[in-house]
Amino acid sequence: MQKVCFKCQQVLPIEDFYKHPGMADGHLSKCKECTRADVMQNRREHAGYYRDYDRCRSRQPERVARRRNYCQRQKADEPHKYRARTAAHNALRDGRLRKEPCYFCGSTVDVEMHHPDYGQPLRVYWLCRPCHRKVDNMVKLGVEVAGENA
Repeated sequence: MQKVCFKCQQVLPIEDFYKHPGMADGHLSKCKECTRADVMQNRREHAGYYRDYDRCRSRQPERVARRRNYCQRQKADEPHKYRARTAAHNALRDGRLRKEPCYFCGSTVDVEMHHPDYGQPLRVYWLCRPCHRKVDNMVKLGVEVAGENA
């Protein structure tokens, strides 16, 4: 079955529309791509509101508890990663490591540690948040990343 998106006017398979029980065919009349674009634009236009909303929501007791449980599970499931991160943070605190600009783009904003090998806890690359997300996604896909095996 196919449907026409009222926004982009493309004829798309029904799977490309979010489900909505209030609609006659059970799906929205706007495709997922257009819906995502509208949501992103709305968040950009009302960034202050959503920043406050997200901050307030993250402090709710059930979210704090869920985050704590997730961290405890991760610590138990992958102790080698926990030890490497702790060692690197301790070295940073003690002055044995220094924050540097992003390895890829040179940004100094939101710079994070990236461990290419958790067996070498003090061998870290400093990456800004966007570059770090890209590298982590590439590693998950099995793509060779510059500096990973250096």
